[in-house]
Amino acid sequence: MVRAYLGLGANLGDPRAQLAGAVAGLNREPGIRVVAVSSLYGSHPESGAAQPDYVNAVADVDTDLSARALLAVGRRLEIAAGRRGERNDPRELDLDLLLYGDEIWRQTDLTVPHPRMDRRAFVLVPLAEIAPEVRHPVNGKTAAEMAAEVPGQAVWRLAAGSEWAKL
Repeated sequence: MVRAYLGLGANLGDPRAQLAGAVAGLNREPGIRVVAVSSLYGSHPESGAAQPDYVNAVADVDTDLSARALLAVGRRLEIAAGRRGERNDPRELDLDLLLYGDEIWRQTDLTVPHPRMDRRAFVLVPLAEIAPEVRHPVNGKTAAEMAAEVPGQAVWRLAAGSEWAKL
């Protein structure tokens, strides 16, 4: 089994329900066991475009799937939630593979660790909540260290992780 971390986000429809559905979908998938999920956090869209704020979380999973297969599960969940649009467009569900063990992949269709995770508070704050000591395999910093280095990005807690069962 490999420990992986997935970033979840949504800002269309009912984002809380969509994130809860994505976590449930991950847990139903053979070869994936959800170990922990962060609290829910709000954030403004990265693009600064006029669109609703995002609801974000990070899921910690154990998996025997390859990184590519895990990413494919995420894409299926996004499509099932109605995802459409391009990068930085509003979306019903966005699921990103952040970390896959300590592996490093740089291919046209798969980059692990996620190439922008170390600059995004909406990823690092929830990751640091559930796995403060996990290390980025390229820069060697912990999630807590990286989260402390992205000041000025508005991220606010919406619901505690223990409330996932209520979503």
